[in-house]
Amino acid sequence: MAPVEKRKQMKVSLMGFEHVVSCLCECEVKARRELDEKMQREEAQRQLYQRKSVGLRERRFWEWKFENDNGSNQKILIARQYVENWTDMKRKNVGLLLMGPVGTGKSFFAGCIANALLEQGERVMMTNFSIILNEMTSYQADKNQIIQNLVDYPLLIIDDLGIERNSEFALEQVYNVIDSRYCKMLPLIVTTNLGLNEMKSADLDTAHQRIYSRILEMCVPIYCGGEDKRKEEGTEKLVQVQNLITG
Repeated sequence: MAPVEKRKQMKVSLMGFEHVVSCLCECEVKARRELDEKMQREEAQRQLYQRKSVGLRERRFWEWKFENDNGSNQKILIARQYVENWTDMKRKNVGLLLMGPVGTGKSFFAGCIANALLEQGERVMMTNFSIILNEMTSYQADKNQIIQNLVDYPLLIIDDLGIERNSEFALEQVYNVIDSRYCKMLPLIVTTNLGLNEMKSADLDTAHQRIYSRILEMCVPIYCGGEDKRKEEGTEKLVQVQNLITG
């Protein structure tokens, strides 16, 4: 019969009394450390799942990650740089206006930013105004609280601006959400099929002019459809954000 290994012992004082306790062997210390690390990883994953469950309002957003990019659009580099320089982007209240036709990747780029920051522990909300307006018109909805909740996020991403209803109520609430973040100096990312010329058109009604003017104050226009043959304005702001990103 193998001899029983004696544990090392040490004396400790507790509440004025001296106690003799056994010390853990190296294998037990290692096992406990590995268990602690496993529990920490599981807790980190649980918290990430919670942040994504709350912040990514459509399940498809979960798969929009940099590692899933197919390399077809080099504008993804701007999204990567935005994440890498997030501390400065947040401090300087720099947002992005990702524009282009359907299928150019603008929503995917925004989703990549959202997922990357969520995985870093940041709180991000990615949604669209159709969802927001539906919540506001639901039974006993508190519109002010809904807006406040959106303002509380360090980064708000609005996908597909322009697909929401154009009623007076809808346009007022769209402006209220955007203006609330403007007043708090919090960054905003917007994706849209609209062009910059459309957003600056003098033919727009006052409600749309207010919304688009505020967005253009907050966000750097990025055309995601390749070369923009219309040579729309926004070059100066783009240079500014590139300077911020590259230092």
